[in-house]
Amino acid sequence: MKKKLKMKLKLLFENLCCSKCYQGFDEDSFYVQQQTNLGLIVITLKCKNCGTSFGIALVGITDLTLKDPFNYLEPINYNDVLDAHKFIQKLDEHWQDYLPKKDED
Repeated sequence: MKKKLKMKLKLLFENLCCSKCYQGFDEDSFYVQQQTNLGLIVITLKCKNCGTSFGIALVGITDLTLKDPFNYLEPINYNDVLDAHKFIQKLDEHWQDYLPKKDED
């Protein structure tokens, strides 16, 4: 498998984990079964920790340019921390009203 493709697939799965054992996925968790010249890739995903198989995924990749999604963000600085502190201090006893509501069954 080409190095750029493997890196792209790794980025796709790196923030996901197994729903059974919560082990994170890495480049050893997915296997390319088939790749077309149109950018369609058939992969299988399996947890390398507990062995749970997540079946087949069809992934369409047309641009293999890798970009760091966080390279445009500035590091948090002292003023950012102060601004967050001031914001939190202004919250009243109803601060939970600003959180998204969970679906109730």
